[in-house]
Amino acid sequence: MTELPWRRLLRWLHLSMGLSVGAVFCLIALSGSALVFYPEIDAMLHPEMDDPRTASLASYDRAIIVLRETYTDKHGPWRFEVTGAAGPIPARYYNPPETDGRAFAPMMVWLSADGQQIVRQDWWGDYAMTLVYDFHYRLLGEHIGAIIVGWLGIATTLLLLSGLAAWWPKGSLRKALRHRRQAPAVRRLRDMHKLTGLAALIPLALLCMTGAMLALPAESETMLTPLLGPPDPAPDSKQLTASTGPDLPPSQAAATAQRALPNARLAWIEIPGAGDCCYRIRLQQRSDPSRRFPHSFVLVSRYDAGQIMVKDAARAGPHSRVNNWLHPLHDGSFGGMATRLATVLVGLLPLLLFGSGLWRWRLRHRRATPQRPTRG
Repeated sequence: MTELPWRRLLRWLHLSMGLSVGAVFCLIALSGSALVFYPEIDAMLHPEMDDPRTASLASYDRAIIVLRETYTDKHGPWRFEVTGAAGPIPARYYNPPETDGRAFAPMMVWLSADGQQIVRQDWWGDYAMTLVYDFHYRLLGEHIGAIIVGWLGIATTLLLLSGLAAWWPKGSLRKALRHRRQAPAVRRLRDMHKLTGLAALIPLALLCMTGAMLALPAESETMLTPLLGPPDPAPDSKQLTASTGPDLPPSQAAATAQRALPNARLAWIEIPGAGDCCYRIRLQQRSDPSRRFPHSFVLVSRYDAGQIMVKDAARAGPHSRVNNWLHPLHDGSFGGMATRLATVLVGLLPLLLFGSGLWRWRLRHRRATPQRPTRG
């Protein structure tokens, strides 16, 4: 039976995109699998960060004093990650002059769990796991790299859909899903490719689209706003009027935020820098799928614990709720260890798809190319 022209076009499109877009996507997917556990891998690569203790709130009071005394030229805000687990205290200083001109390159510092000494200092992009992160997110290409990655995510979604459309059977679905183990190599590779593609279609498409939306936030907002309305506005710190007095310690600001959202888990403490009016405390509500970067904030005046502003993710509008799910869906963190491991596995499947497709194409190309006679 003669193949329809549109089906031939789809097969050509799928092959062409697979050998080009698919090759780059394999590398992005592999780096994504590594990043699912990048804090744990980074800790394994740096044994000096081994600390059996867990930081208390008072540890952050001591830690900010150590940072201010050590880095006397860093007058801006510091951000502490509250991991809740044993180990050192991670701290970040955004936009340091040493990395001026780079899109994202904070100074990374780790302090002992009691906050009394610095155990490690590094620059984002200068050590292994952040290089992997920058490749995955920006292809090491700063802002233009993020745009390329975003559109690659859309192109890869089209690649997956073109494969589905090109395969879609004209007859029995059961017969089309059969894997013929005794068939020639070309047919076995085709069966492996199609079954892997069908199994991976939905999770891979989800990773591609969430990745594209994370890499292209302006385009994502333009698409979602007509459907879901605008995203929730950020709290306006200008409404916090207290402007004089001694600074609150970080522990008091964090405790104030926890009283404002008593069922939320403390995740980040941003210490105000020179000219800033407030602490910015980040917390995770139970309904928030993102553990590491949750979406509830409490702004606490640096001078008066009685002046606060709250942004509660549990009360977010539909647009913000979609945005809040993008990162945990993309890295698999929304469901704990099981979904993280599943995301690692899904990230390995593009290599199997690309390898089986390339191998099959080479075998078919070799069979279709006439062999030149050897001269004796």
